[in-house]
Amino acid sequence: MSVLPLDELSATVPPGKRLLGLDLGTKTIGLALSDATLTIATAMGTLAKAKFTADAAEIARLVAEHEVGGIVIGLPVNMDGSEGPRAQSARQFAANLAGRVPVSIALWDERLSTAAVTRALIEADASRHRRRALTDKLAAAYILQGALDYLARRRETAAR
Repeated sequence: MSVLPLDELSATVPPGKRLLGLDLGTKTIGLALSDATLTIATAMGTLAKAKFTADAAEIARLVAEHEVGGIVIGLPVNMDGSEGPRAQSARQFAANLAGRVPVSIALWDERLSTAAVTRALIEADASRHRRRALTDKLAAAYILQGALDYLARRRETAAR
């Protein structure tokens, strides 16, 4: 399929299908899944990064298994809005993945997602080990929820 702006991606998602959120880390890929109404994101797990071909095959399997209609990948933009090597890597991952999954992909600004999740886990008194285990999948849910909230606001504005 292709990499689209989020507004265009939402138009390609058939009713009743979900969105899959990805947080691309250096060692793992955080996974989150929306509900079928595209309202709530839920942390799903992590995928230990391997070679791209294996990662793409596992993501394609998840798309089929969970009736996913689109993928949202976190785009690590710098605080000043510029894009560094990590953002370029995320764009390349999305472009490569688009050729291997039957759904469209959108990139979503993930600034401060890991920091917000880490802060929440610290406030919840999670141990360092527990935080390490949860951060990537919770960051994926945070990213996906941000995209879902944006789409909901766009629908509300359009309905007025």
